[in-house]
Amino acid sequence: MSTSFLGSALRGTFFLIFGLWWSVRYPLRYLRRKGNAESQPSNGIQRVEIFEGAVKAFFALAGILVEQFVPTGPHLQLYSPKTHSWTDLTPWHYTTVYLFFLLSGIVDIVSHSPLKLPLGLDRLSLSVALFIEGFLFCFHDYSDAVLDHHLHSLLALAIFAGAFSALLEVFIRDHIILETFRTSSFLLQGSWLWQIGFVLSPPWGGPGWDPTNRSNFTFLTLCFCWHYAGALIILAANSAASRCCNESCQLKFGDIDVELDCGVCTRKNNKSGALLPESTSDDK
Repeated sequence: MSTSFLGSALRGTFFLIFGLWWSVRYPLRYLRRKGNAESQPSNGIQRVEIFEGAVKAFFALAGILVEQFVPTGPHLQLYSPKTHSWTDLTPWHYTTVYLFFLLSGIVDIVSHSPLKLPLGLDRLSLSVALFIEGFLFCFHDYSDAVLDHHLHSLLALAIFAGAFSALLEVFIRDHIILETFRTSSFLLQGSWLWQIGFVLSPPWGGPGWDPTNRSNFTFLTLCFCWHYAGALIILAANSAASRCCNESCQLKFGDIDVELDCGVCTRKNNKSGALLPESTSDDK
């Protein structure tokens, strides 16, 4: 598989953005629900889900356009009648991956729209997108590129871990442990895609790492574990920061509860969830 540093870095950035966002959002939401057991899913949470779906769909669509219409891309041509052979299938590989993430983003948007699709369909579509990604990496023809194969085999572990977690979330909704595990798999996948770019196509030019040196395989396997350790450290740090933020908000606002998903303030123990009225001239 021909891998460019820029392409690998852009794909890694996509997963890192979602992983970093979730590493803050999920702990904040968990702490809020833990502090207020009577809280119910709000319109703000639905708006955040729709926003995430739109961002996912946008990045996926942009990825499809980039893979197909860069100067060296296939420009939607799959088979060449001149050479009687398939065109470069690597862009089609990534186009297919992006296609399923595009569908996942669309399902996210529709699931939380007034159409009210069955609960869990958004997580199922994400799980399917990840399974397709891992499936394509597992059965791609790496020819004699053994180092390339090793790197993407390790990547497939992170992909399938995220897919399995998302599949469990279809049946066990809003479970902080599953959400944290999925987040860690996204952080791992994102950072490892950057690592793949540095190994196979260094940004400073020159050849990639020596595939005949078996110690490189051992080191990269260790490096993969260190990447996951880094993902766990990020999760722990962001969770601690979220806790501090949540406690500072409680101290600052007193009996005002801050809706962390949309920035709306409500009075605690107000079951109707009415918005706080704006201050009037009498209050001033």
